[in-house]
Amino acid sequence: MAAPEIIHKLVENFNENRDGYRSGKYNEAQLRLEFLNPFFESLGWDVYNKNGWAPENRDVVIEDSMDIEGSSKKPDYTFKLGRERKFFVEAKKPKVDIQYDIHPAYQLRRYAWNAHMPLSVLTDFEELAIYNCKAKPDVKDSAATAREKFYRYTDYVEKWDEIAGILSKDAVWKGAFDRFADVSKGKKGTTTVDDEFLKDMSNWRVLLARNIALRNPIGDEEQLNYAVQMTIDRIIFLRICEDRGIEPEEQLKGLAEKPGIYTNLVELFKRADIKYNSGLFHFKLEKGNGTPEDRFTPGLNIDDKVLKEIIKDIYYPCPYIFKEIPVEILGQVYEQFLGKVIRLTAGHRAEVEEKPEVRKAGGVYYTPKYIVDYIVQNTVGKLLKGKTPAEAARLKIVDPACGSGSFLLGAYQHLLDWHLKWYTENEPERWVKGKNAALTQTTRALTGGFAGYRLTTEKKKEILVNNIHGVDIDAQAVEVTKLSLLLKVLEEESGQLTLGFERVLPDLGKNIQCGNSLIGEDYFAGRLVSDPAERKRVNPFDWQRAFPEVFAQGGFDAVIGNPPYSLVDDKKQKSYYSKSYLTTEGRIDTFELFIEKGITLCNQSGELGYIIPSPLLSNLYSRKLRKYLLTNCGIREITNFGLEVFRDPTIHTCIIIINSKKVDDHVKIRKKVTDPSKLSDDYDYEIEQSKLGINANSVIDIFVDPIANQILQRMNNNAVELGEICFIRQCIKTGDDATYVKKYSSPPGEPWKPTLRGRSISRYSTLERNEYVKYGKWLARNWKNDSFYKTEKIGVRETGNQIIATLDTEYRYFLSSLYAIYPKLSDTNYDIRYLLGFLNSSLATYFIKTIALELTTGAFSKFRTNQLARLPVKKIDLEVENANNICAFLINLVDRMLDLHKQTPTTPREQEQLQREIESTDRQIDALVYELYGLTEEEIRIVKGDER
Repeated sequence: MAAPEIIHKLVENFNENRDGYRSGKYNEAQLRLEFLNPFFESLGWDVYNKNGWAPENRDVVIEDSMDIEGSSKKPDYTFKLGRERKFFVEAKKPKVDIQYDIHPAYQLRRYAWNAHMPLSVLTDFEELAIYNCKAKPDVKDSAATAREKFYRYTDYVEKWDEIAGILSKDAVWKGAFDRFADVSKGKKGTTTVDDEFLKDMSNWRVLLARNIALRNPIGDEEQLNYAVQMTIDRIIFLRICEDRGIEPEEQLKGLAEKPGIYTNLVELFKRADIKYNSGLFHFKLEKGNGTPEDRFTPGLNIDDKVLKEIIKDIYYPCPYIFKEIPVEILGQVYEQFLGKVIRLTAGHRAEVEEKPEVRKAGGVYYTPKYIVDYIVQNTVGKLLKGKTPAEAARLKIVDPACGSGSFLLGAYQHLLDWHLKWYTENEPERWVKGKNAALTQTTRALTGGFAGYRLTTEKKKEILVNNIHGVDIDAQAVEVTKLSLLLKVLEEESGQLTLGFERVLPDLGKNIQCGNSLIGEDYFAGRLVSDPAERKRVNPFDWQRAFPEVFAQGGFDAVIGNPPYSLVDDKKQKSYYSKSYLTTEGRIDTFELFIEKGITLCNQSGELGYIIPSPLLSNLYSRKLRKYLLTNCGIREITNFGLEVFRDPTIHTCIIIINSKKVDDHVKIRKKVTDPSKLSDDYDYEIEQSKLGINANSVIDIFVDPIANQILQRMNNNAVELGEICFIRQCIKTGDDATYVKKYSSPPGEPWKPTLRGRSISRYSTLERNEYVKYGKWLARNWKNDSFYKTEKIGVRETGNQIIATLDTEYRYFLSSLYAIYPKLSDTNYDIRYLLGFLNSSLATYFIKTIALELTTGAFSKFRTNQLARLPVKKIDLEVENANNICAFLINLVDRMLDLHKQTPTTPREQEQLQREIESTDRQIDALVYELYGLTEEEIRIVKGDER
């Protein structure tokens, strides 16, 4: 696109008066007004807020210019989409050498790095530099370090299209800005602020743990973990308050320059107790305070050397600007931090190791912000519609497995935004006055010169205490959630807070509590004395006693979160869950328990919003839970993801939004979201809830849109499910293939059995014949009964983007990557070769792709035995001549396919001829299957062209 006329004029004006602009008399404020504001307006940004957006939603936030050497002042401009900050612009006088001066580049990169922004801009109009801000800044970096683009003012007209393609509002809206930022993703030296801060916090934990264990008589690991975390949390909290101007500047640094650092820190902590009342600092028993006092940490001995090293790491020239690190990013750091725990060795040495549950899960998976925001918007946001602040104050929101508090932070931020919008749209002047004022007027620095408002600290405290609740079994997670929420209260504060009769922060001891959300006191019912160690480990939680005010009004209005996903292997707990929950069946996964628990925590019309594993919708062991939801609740929405929401590609997830009350309404379905930016797009379709889960297993077929449903209904006419006529078995899991599976050129004898695995087969053929499995009790699964291996059976590969099946007539023992299928009755009318032909047909794969949430394009997609069991096998009436003829012809073609795959051509010509015949026979099988199921020409085209 051509440069607008205003850009031509700006360039011409600057060129004509360049010497004057470069003189020291022309200041930055003049430059911004005369050149930069119109420059960015030409890129589509509403610099002067002509649209009249509320302060939190305006395109551009302009800061007062006050450049102090070595300070961490905010950049001059912040460019946003809604509340999301996209990039900074730092303005300098034309006298500054943008191309070579180190300090301005470092200043900008440091700020943007802390704010978690990938790109930002440095300019004096004469020059403009775009920096990649993902790499950790170093004060010694050259001005060219991480600089992606550099323009002189003489380039603006000619290269306007390129500049607009990155920095215009339209480019940001359409994702071009983000794509440009991603080009340099993974460059050498790239390390985000959360990664770097996690590294430092982990180092502090080791230093403190070892020193506290050495200098204090601690025999309890829980005490040690508490002491270390509270010390770190308190230091970080006060350092952030310093950076925001709430606490005196460099007070921690000053303490570190004198002997007896910890003694002086304790005195500082006690003063903070008087000021903040947060539970983070709570050393005296107080009436009405829900947090037990800390009488343990003030008496600790910690060496000065350790504390000096920690405090040194949080002051300049460290790269951190604590007031700018988003609370949500700090939560992500803590989520990873809490994945490890301090253990005491036999020699009383403190060691840090991964928690068993984290090791089992393969790491810590933090919920992305776009998931949190979406669930909050569609639960809490829905509940707030049409309400007044007085009505909103009665809403009760809970995350029953809150972790580091990401969902509660999201809900709290949404409430803050909603309240600010409501008050500013309803006579804002009225709400600034009085003892309980909800609003305070903002300064020019926050609004770029336009009148604005923000919520008072008292109102933010009131919203937090009234609305936000959470529970977690991990005491450390509970403390982190409290810390994050308290920092959110203070997020917009700057300058010394005046101390009145009421302390600055609320006590969250009654809002955020520690306990096992899934197990109540009835776990120990019937025992005169419970084992203290077991009670401590189980940590039972009584919801009614913990939140009496909530249940006095019927329960929570919204239950949100990302419940833990893990199979229950503790026998006592499994027995308890089986008796206490209505929906358990067979193996038990905690996320399913959290769904039932969440529904029971809701009031009569409460909203539940979770991100959970997609197998809930079809897994055999989840059928009672599905039936429970379909019968008792109103499922408002299901959004399935075709992307890795978490780092583990094997975790397939969906968002489910449920109302606790059964309603006659339509369920909104998104079949597969592959781009986070498309999450708020229209739904694929809506369907009446009564039409979901109508089969025997209450499977929820979200992929079955109206067109696919028509084909599936036709397939189900006069058909029987494969699982009714055949056994479908998962096979041997060795636990260690390297030990129990070997290749031999000749049969090795007992206990070795000939075996096949997924990669050993192709459609209608076996690729390997010389592998053997050592069969016996040492195997991890399916070794006790080997009778079903000693039969003619179909082997189906577990993974692949289509059904891959072959016939085993040699009675081989399948490994777990193959499913075994064989008839339940020996005198069945369903010849096994007829079943094999159907399984390998395009129609069978279409069916599986339509219903199987895990089966997507890709080599390692997989489907389950219960999904195979649902395949509709056409009933064969041997007295109906046409059906009998098709069946016989199909069996003949399958026999031919089996024979063709056994041939070993030698010349290229023979190979080509063989392949042609295989393809021709395959097409004939497909055509027969289409005829057998009565598909129309249009339906056949849909099946052939299916790309799901």
